[in-house]
Amino acid sequence: MSESTGATYAAAGVSIAAGDEAVELLKPHAEKATRPEVLGGVGGFAGLFSLKLDRWTEPVLASSTDGVGTKIAVAQALDKHDTVGIDLVAMIVDDLVVTGAEPLFVQDYIAVGKVQPRKIEALVSGIAEGCVQAGCALLGGETAEHPGLMGEHDYDLSGTGVGVVEASAVLGPERVRPGDVVIAMGSSGLHSNGFSLARHVLLEIAKMPLDGQVEEFGRTLGEELLEPTRIYAKDCLALIAEAEVRTFAHITGGGLEANLARVMPRGLVAHLDRGSWNPAPVFAMLAQRGRVERAEMEKTFNMGVGMVAVVSPEDVDRTLAVLTARHVPAWVLGDVRPAEDPDGPRTVLSGNHQRF
Repeated sequence: MSESTGATYAAAGVSIAAGDEAVELLKPHAEKATRPEVLGGVGGFAGLFSLKLDRWTEPVLASSTDGVGTKIAVAQALDKHDTVGIDLVAMIVDDLVVTGAEPLFVQDYIAVGKVQPRKIEALVSGIAEGCVQAGCALLGGETAEHPGLMGEHDYDLSGTGVGVVEASAVLGPERVRPGDVVIAMGSSGLHSNGFSLARHVLLEIAKMPLDGQVEEFGRTLGEELLEPTRIYAKDCLALIAEAEVRTFAHITGGGLEANLARVMPRGLVAHLDRGSWNPAPVFAMLAQRGRVERAEMEKTFNMGVGMVAVVSPEDVDRTLAVLTARHVPAWVLGDVRPAEDPDGPRTVLSGNHQRF
């Protein structure tokens, strides 16, 4: 086989040059999402992060891996790729902070059918923005080109984050006590869970166009669906510094009841009141257009609650003041009581939303 007719990597669908161009385009974004502990820059074989161990007596590392899910299908349909990276970071760092850990860095993995440098730049710009919002560094990552396995315009995102917490300060179920109060933090919308059902209802059943204006939202359907996930990491860390926080629960797949149950100890139950808040219009529209039953809604979507803090009863006012000052919608959602059946449900939702 002569050199002129021989097979090449580029002919097989992988462009090294396009990959190199993408790296150059994303460097300025990664440089904005940094911390003093970061050593070196983008482009090395591995990211280096200096752990200044004198800051902690017994440091414990926390790690979390996640993705964005089928919300990416909406971004692809609208050809808007600069926000799903924020969603990726939110899903990772807000799982870390539930333990009380301060997020240190995130590394991303982008799988594509074909490297399109400007699209990669848009994706990484969102990831970098998410890291800035979370106060962590973007410590490199990987872009993998998969011709023949993925379509030319297809991509998927995932990432891993690492945080650190003092061993004596790790939050969790063992800290929760009867009489503790459950504080809700409002979501910015659907966040990044339940999009398979949301797309089925709104796009397939209701046949709503993504670029169509929706009066209830005050914007297009696409804009509503692509609203980035709220990142609570800095808010939760600020709350830990000011109040007696027992634990947090990040409300993702499984909904409010299932996720809060993960941080409730045996023998205690969190009683939550639906009457304490009203979900945003997008949730009502999903329920109505898809005839989705309440139980299905509540186990699929966050229903307007993105993060929950369980705090001591003496610190309720302080907690609400801290979150309000940080522009996080917050309210008393319920309280913790002894369970009549130690092996029964660890969360109970009662009452009805005033408008839903």
